[in-house]
Amino acid sequence: MNDFSQSAPHRLELEGRERLTVSGVEDVERFDENSIVMSTSAGTLVITGEDLHIGKLSLDGGELHVDGQIDALTYEDQSSGKGGFFGRLFG
Repeated sequence: MNDFSQSAPHRLELEGRERLTVSGVEDVERFDENSIVMSTSAGTLVITGEDLHIGKLSLDGGELHVDGQIDALTYEDQSSGKGGFFGRLFG
């Protein structure tokens, strides 16, 4: 696919449930105050919660900062063919 994962390892750092730092971010696909969907070097990551805000996004550095009430972090299985979370939500 791409060589991005070799230059930007994927890492999550959650402080309480209010601040999240994600590294290895390749692209942000969708976001609103209740969910953020992003492609990472480890697969598609879905963050759900309330009052979510992207505080910093650096695709060059592959880093994203999220503030708000974080309820869940979910990795989507793209090989299932069922569309995952957003396939069910928007399908």
